[in-house]
This record gives sequence, C-alpha cells and structure tokens, in this order.
Amino acid sequence: MSVPPSPWRKSSYSTDHPSNCVEVAALGQIVAARDSRDASGPVLDFTKPEWRAFLDEVKSGALDFA
Repeated sequence: MSVPPSPWRKSSYSTDHPSNCVEVAALGQIVAARDSRDASGPVLDFTKPEWRAFLDEVKSGALDFA
C-alpha cells in the first residue's frame, strides 16, 4: 500500500522507547501501521473494527509478555 507522507502519526510512547516506534495512518475505512524506523518498509493494513479489536486487546493487557 502506498500511503502519502502526511497522515502518519507516531505513538506518544515512542519517545521513551525509540527502538520500538510504531506509526499509524487513518485512511478512510483502513488503518495502516508501520515501523517508524523503516518508513519505506512494509505496511500492515487493518479495517477499523480490526484495529479497534487490536487496541482493546493491548489496553486489556492480553498481549503483554511480562
């Protein structure tokens, strides 16, 4: 997927963990995610419901590996 440069937003947590940066872009009904260290690399595309489900899992701690 080719995404214009302007819509990308970096995670607010990336300032504390610069080696684990994620950027997202809202593109209509699609949410794109990429590694901010590799802006020309692969992009993951999610539907809005998929992205919401992912965020809910992250917020619940279900994906923590501690």
